[in-house]
Amino acid sequence: VVCIDYPRPELENTINYLEAAQLSSSFRTASRPKKPLEVVIAGAGLAGLSTAKYLADAGHKPILLEARDVLGGKVAAWKDEDGDWYETGLHIFFGAYPNIQNLFGELGINDRLQWKEHSMIFAMPNKPGEFSRFDFPESLPAPLNGVLAILKNNEMLTWPEKVKFAIGLLPAIVGGQPYVEAQDGITVKDWMRKQGVPDRVTEEVFIAMSKALNFINPDELSMQCILIALNRFLQEKHGSKMAFLDGNPPERLCMPIVDHIQSTGGEVRLNSRIQKIDLNEDGSVRSFILNDGNTIQGDAYVFATPVDILKLLLPEDWKTIPYFRKLEKLVGVPVINVHIWFDRKLQNTYDHLLFSRSSLLSVYADMSVTCKEYYSPKESMLELVFAPAEEWIARSDEEIIGATMRELEKLFPDEIAADGSKAKILKYHVVKTPRSVYKTIPGTEPCRPLQRSPIEGFYLAGDYTKQKYLASMEGAVLSGKLCAQAIAQDCEMLLLGGRARPKTLAEATTV
Repeated sequence: VVCIDYPRPELENTINYLEAAQLSSSFRTASRPKKPLEVVIAGAGLAGLSTAKYLADAGHKPILLEARDVLGGKVAAWKDEDGDWYETGLHIFFGAYPNIQNLFGELGINDRLQWKEHSMIFAMPNKPGEFSRFDFPESLPAPLNGVLAILKNNEMLTWPEKVKFAIGLLPAIVGGQPYVEAQDGITVKDWMRKQGVPDRVTEEVFIAMSKALNFINPDELSMQCILIALNRFLQEKHGSKMAFLDGNPPERLCMPIVDHIQSTGGEVRLNSRIQKIDLNEDGSVRSFILNDGNTIQGDAYVFATPVDILKLLLPEDWKTIPYFRKLEKLVGVPVINVHIWFDRKLQNTYDHLLFSRSSLLSVYADMSVTCKEYYSPKESMLELVFAPAEEWIARSDEEIIGATMRELEKLFPDEIAADGSKAKILKYHVVKTPRSVYKTIPGTEPCRPLQRSPIEGFYLAGDYTKQKYLASMEGAVLSGKLCAQAIAQDCEMLLLGGRARPKTLAEATTV
């Protein structure tokens, strides 16, 4: 295995990057408020951090509350007694993440992304230990680079299958975004069959993609999710190019955001779990009551937690409002992240993300190769996403590791044996997230809420809220920017306690 970090791709001239940069700039260049808003934000994941960051850029004072003792939410990580890190998930930063890429630039930490070669690499279940690659040529623009990457791969799809798949995709290419949005009501598997695409295309490629995008299989995933990803990956030259963070997310990504927030007078408080959203008589928010009994008040309030936590804390008076009632259909999907340290350097791997194409595993990487902070010259640490995880989330760590080792035996037939007779496990960590990103099944898109709620002064952020990207890190950051934008737009009304913008409930839900 040869470790090579590739140069940062040229992303700054893409339309999506420029749009994201313009939105970022709007906060910094906006006229300063006569009186900064104090905005109380629940949840220090990327959505909450993004909301706070851009509110601070606009001259306001965010007060960010995190229930746990660690930053990051779904990108949280912890250090064990040996000083090694283990994470909530295996996080990949794509070229098609314009708001994330802008955020890194704004914080001056572009050098913390380790870019890999422009390829997608799939394990071959029928050929244990072998891989199949989709290599995107740097000399061609999009979508030609993606088309050639697909055409040159003859190991996973036959020519007739490629032709049928291309014909099946034509409506999406011709219909554009309206067509993509209209496919929310059909699963990936059913859409493929409807378009005449052979089942083998789904089995060879889209099972892996579905699990990587939403931790579920194509018979459950909404086709809209796949088409959004394909649209980004195929229409931007570097859209599918991947980068790893050079270390643990709380320190290498979240702390620079916190430093920025605090440098402008904002606050970030850990171990501040919200027990109750306390309401005024008119149904608006009076305060957030914390588990320790303290109350936090502000001019505006944001919930940037996962949707399942919001639903648990939703006041009874709000549950009949259509805006909140629709949230019942949004449910987090379970996922398990597995870390295994071995006593030797595994050879059958790459300095890259790998699609396992296993029935139990989604994607994996040897983090001792792909990540500078986790680098080890003598030992490998495999980080693996165990998905779908619904049937496994309640099982013991030992059972999960046993099942993982049986799958790894197929990926590393010469190096790993399920009975432990080859590479020895030095230690492992299993991180279970019973409710992760929302399960993107057909019919959920209309249930995603706008960031501005019908309750004056109450807002939402999170990748489940309405934004044009998937339930992802990019979606979380963009949702935070949109939330901050809505609050900044409402500044005068919020300072006047809602009197400057009288609005009916119906009007508020259509903003």
